[in-house]
Order: sequence, then structure tokens, then C-alpha cells
Amino acid sequence: MTRIRRGYVARKRRTKIRLFASSFGGAHSRLTRTITQQKIRALVSAHRDRDRQKRDFRRLWITRINAVIRENKVSYSYSKFINDLYKSKLLLNRKILAQLAILNRNCLYMISNEIVEEKDCKEFTEKLK
Repeated sequence: MTRIRRGYVARKRRTKIRLFASSFGGAHSRLTRTITQQKIRALVSAHRDRDRQKRDFRRLWITRINAVIRENKVSYSYSKFINDLYKSKLLLNRKILAQLAILNRNCLYMISNEIVEEKDCKEFTEKLK
């Protein structure tokens, strides 16, 4: 039986995997079996942490909005602010509100004051009826 030379296909596959793991340390960047295990583990972590990143950013935005709102009015909290936003049909997401809180606090103060005045006006008219 003749000898089969098949080194090129396997070597091509291994070099492709090694390029992915080139930044890993020690045997994790040199040995083929450990490289494949680490590649699977890295891809699983990346997939899991994409969801976690969304969660973490939402928490950060909420914290920033809450800090600025409480700084303006002591009795006004984040949950009341968001509830009043929905009632007044102002559709601003938390990312935009957090950017306003950092870059332009006066604008966020104007929005919250507008909501409070509108809310007070509605309550006053309901009492008159």
C-alpha cells in the first residue's frame, strides 16, 4: 500500500486554531488539545458576558440617573421619575437619560421639573372636579 501524505490539511486547521489562541499564556497557546479546550471556554465566556454587559450597563445608567435626580430633589426617587416619565408619555430610554445626567444636568432637571409641574397640575384639576 502506498503512503498517504496528508500533513497540509491538518496543519492548516491547527494554525487557524493557534491564531485564535495566540494571546493565551503557556501551554494554552502552544498545545493543540489545550488550545481547542481554551477556545471553547473563551467563546462560551464571550457569549455569556455579552448578556451580562447589557445588564451591567443598565445598572450603571439607573445609578447615574438616580444620583442626579436625588441631588435635585430629596423627596424624588428614580422609580417615581421613571413612572412619571411613562405617564407623561416621554419615551426616553435609560441610556439617553444617563447621558443627559452626566453631560447636561440642567436638561434633566428641566425634564423632571416639567413632569412634576404637569403631575401637580393634573392632581389639582382632579381635586377641583
